Order: sequence, then C-alpha cells, then structure tokens
Amino acid sequence: MTHSTMDRKLVYVFVLTGAVLLLGGCATKKSLREGLETQDTKMSGIESQVEANQKRIEETGQRLEGVKTEAGDAKRIGTEAGSRAEKAGTRADQAYDLAKGKLLYTVVISEVAGQFATSKYELSDGAKKTLDDLAAKLKADNANVYLEVQGHTDGTGSDEYNLLLGQRRADAVRQYLNAAQGIPLHKMSVISFGKSKPIGDNTTREGRAQNRRVEIHVLS
Repeated sequence: MTHSTMDRKLVYVFVLTGAVLLLGGCATKKSLREGLETQDTKMSGIESQVEANQKRIEETGQRLEGVKTEAGDAKRIGTEAGSRAEKAGTRADQAYDLAKGKLLYTVVISEVAGQFATSKYELSDGAKKTLDDLAAKLKADNANVYLEVQGHTDGTGSDEYNLLLGQRRADAVRQYLNAAQGIPLHKMSVISFGKSKPIGDNTTREGRAQNRRVEIHVLS
C-alpha cells in the first residue's frame, strides 16, 4: 500500500470519527434540550396547580369570613329583635294599666264573712248587702268609674273546675249589680283566676275560706 493511499484512509477515518462525534453531540444536546423543555412544562403545570390551590384557599377564606359576618349579623338581628319584643311587651303592659285606669279601692266578698261556701257561687244575703252598700257609694260619689270583678277559689279540685267556679262567682256579682242596682253592664268586666291567686294558706280551713272570694276593683 502506498503512503498516499494510507493517508487517504486515515483522513476518512478521522472524518468519519468526527462525524460520529458530531452526530453524537448533536443528539445529546437535543435530548438535553427536550428534557429541559419537558421539565419546564412540568414546572409550569405545578406552578399553575399551586396558583389554583392558592386561589381556592383564598376563596374559601373569603367564604368563611362571609359566613362569620352573616352569623354575626344574624346574632345582632336576633338580639335587637329580642330587645324590641321586650320593649313592646313593656309598652303593652303599660297600655293595659292605662286602659284599666287607676285603682281607687277594692271590695272583697269571701266566705270569711259567711258569703261563699265551698263549691258555691250563689250570693248570700250578706254578699248582697255588701254589693248594695258598694252601689250606694258609687251613686253617691257620682264618679265615672269602672268595675273589674275577679273570681277566685281555694286550691281544692282541678284547674279547669276552679276556673269555671271563679267565673260563675264573678258573673253572679256582675248580674246582681246590674239587675238589682242598675250598674251598666258595659261598666263592668269579669275575669276568673281560679285557684291561681291565693291570699291564704290552702292547707288550712281558714286559708281556704279566705281564697273563696270575689274581688271588685273600682278603677277611675
């Protein structure tokens, strides 16, 4: 083999080797670039996910603040409503007191004076005498008054029975004052408290006798 032929073969080898190295280098750079691009894409996706999560957290926080604000508003409104209801109740009580008028005096008809027996509502002669005296005073005073007739009982028996008995006692007084003394019906009202307002001890005979009564409140 001549030197020129050998020289040409060496050149070919060098050229081929350089080409292989060059191609290998290009392939390596391309793979690296593609890998970096893939990582960049993944990082961008992760950053987007993190931003989305952060946004959701912020929105959740805002909703929680809104809920707490609404709860606070509801509590405040409830408190204000309760206060208004209490004030309204007070005004209603005051209006009722004004409507009833000022209490001038009270006349009591009870068994203590032999006027109401147990479970009875008929007026005795003593009860009628007391009502006649009251009517005479009202006519003598010639005042514009209103009578509230309250029926009461002792603690014997059921609530329902005693409410009915108290009502019958009050009605008996109102009817007598109208029929016998001419007191206008519209000037009198009746109400039964049954056994709910005792003035005596229901465990004793004397106390029960005090509780069986009709109270006539004379109001201006």
